[in-house]
Amino acid sequence: MADILRGGTTPRYSDFTVHGGVVYCVEVPPSPAADITAQTAAMLASLEALLGQAGSGKDLLLMVTLYLVDMADYDAVNAVWDAWVPPGTAPSRACVQVKALAQPGWRVEIAVQAAVRSK
Repeated sequence: MADILRGGTTPRYSDFTVHGGVVYCVEVPPSPAADITAQTAAMLASLEALLGQAGSGKDLLLMVTLYLVDMADYDAVNAVWDAWVPPGTAPSRACVQVKALAQPGWRVEIAVQAAVRSK
């Protein structure tokens, strides 16, 4: 059986999953009433904390997928993202427009994979 570490596990999902030296996280906005800038900033702060709990960090991101309900939000998301990612550590990244996300008011969802820090 493979060694898998899970954190914040509920019956439906885990806040993060670690396997094979890679951590996997998905984050959604904590407040559907917030604007895109606030949603993105809150999600990135939460991701940073989750990555830390999993033994990783934003400087170890490997791949990120952004899901946007409206591509008009792309520049605002990028402004927050660019200020958050440490210089020289940008991961591979995709941005996809979706018709809707799971909750009304959510404008963005982020899925990440990151390396676990060497011990």
